[in-house]
Amino acid sequence: MSSEHNNPSNPIRIGSRGSQLALWQANHILYALRDAGYHVELEIIRTTGDRMQQPGFVPPPNLDGKGIFIKEIEEALEEGRIDLAVHSLKDLPTKLAPQFTLAAIPKRADARDVWVCEPYWALHTLPTGGRIGTTSPRRRAQILALRPDVTFVEVRGNIDTRLKKLADGKCDALVLAAAGLDRLKRTESVHQRFSPCELCPAPGQGALALETRSPEHAIDEARDTYIRNAIAFLEHPYTRFAIDAERTTLDALGGGCSLPIGAHCFHEEGKWKMVAQVVSPDGESMVQVETEATPDTNPVTLGLRVADDLKSKGALDLLDLALSAD
Repeated sequence: MSSEHNNPSNPIRIGSRGSQLALWQANHILYALRDAGYHVELEIIRTTGDRMQQPGFVPPPNLDGKGIFIKEIEEALEEGRIDLAVHSLKDLPTKLAPQFTLAAIPKRADARDVWVCEPYWALHTLPTGGRIGTTSPRRRAQILALRPDVTFVEVRGNIDTRLKKLADGKCDALVLAAAGLDRLKRTESVHQRFSPCELCPAPGQGALALETRSPEHAIDEARDTYIRNAIAFLEHPYTRFAIDAERTTLDALGGGCSLPIGAHCFHEEGKWKMVAQVVSPDGESMVQVETEATPDTNPVTLGLRVADDLKSKGALDLLDLALSAD
């Protein structure tokens, strides 16, 4: 560990959004690095996605929705104001700009979606016409495939904001990512965790991304190498494989967070397994594939195979319907 770089006057600077969950994630990495003997500090950066959740926000022209939670953080990284960005991996576009790299992906938390509701402990027990709070096109389509009678309520903001809307009666239930609630210890009203074959998670859901400058775009080559080496112990190979496979499938389908695509890869019984879904916006049509692969399979090969299987079953037609519905 180089004392030249590892000293209190020149700490590793982590950039993060300021939401409660983002701060938990960033501090989780910060404490792990401090426990390993590194000097670290945290810088909070407000992003376009954060501003969008404020009343009266006027979106800038040409806003395409991709990268809205990372743009300002990546700018700080590129300019050298921070050394390391901690993101929810599903917020990242499938292809990073060449000046950045995913230097480490820690072990993933629970990737599933969860049902948050106290009176009705599962989706199938919700009364006809029940109101579910979610803004995710994927979750809406997947829920409609199971319960075509339900209605939806727009709920934006952080986890506490969404839970408050539920408590205030703005909706009857929420469907959220398990990982966020688990991390913040807010699972008191979670009574159902959906199987990936019911609600297939978003690619990358539950995983963190540790983003640094790429070696080809280093500001200070020695220091940037030191940063990448410092976080290397946080890398979890099984999570990296799963994420690469899921994001390959998403990219091959031309999708982003606004389309009803789910992909979940996991290691079980010595094999790689992957479940993927594409659902029409009204939930009436679904293409689902379940694939197994040997341990020596390349994740990109697996992701492309799954995408080809989905396409052969008509997934692109369903995605065209989703695009025309936007």
